[in-house]
Amino acid sequence: MSWVTTDPWSSTQPLREDFPTPTTDRWFEDYTVGDVREYGTITLSEDQIVEFAVRYDPQLMHTDPQWAATGPFTGLIASGIQTMGVFMRLYADHYVTRCGSLASPGVDEVRWPRPVRPGDALRLRTETLEARLSRSKPDRGLLVTRCELLNQDDETVLSQRVMNLVAVRPA
Repeated sequence: MSWVTTDPWSSTQPLREDFPTPTTDRWFEDYTVGDVREYGTITLSEDQIVEFAVRYDPQLMHTDPQWAATGPFTGLIASGIQTMGVFMRLYADHYVTRCGSLASPGVDEVRWPRPVRPGDALRLRTETLEARLSRSKPDRGLLVTRCELLNQDDETVLSQRVMNLVAVRPA
């Protein structure tokens, strides 16, 4: 059984003003410091949470609804790693360039301030914090982006600072 029983990703979309260029023609120059964008939504079911956790994070708070009801979160919650996977799907589908992405040197300040519960509708908010050209490799730049996943109640369930190396537009 697959942990995704239907394709929830096919319906994700920009939820506010998006880039003027598609991900297939987006380069370093298309990212502007201060821009805020939102994308979503993805909803995880109880079955998806349990199936992921059984495979990758087999802790009772993620795998056993009966135990979880009496545990510290008073109910089943998604693994933080699964929450990061939802983030990455929205981030890769909408924010990251498909033609200019050169990898990520890292992610900082990862936090899960609230748990993700079955049925939570998650959306991604990005804010471009920094965009600077490389001094040693002028064909690329570094982007630093504040990223948050929010639930349907506008509560942050994941926050992090993500760095990406992105190619400049070819001459």
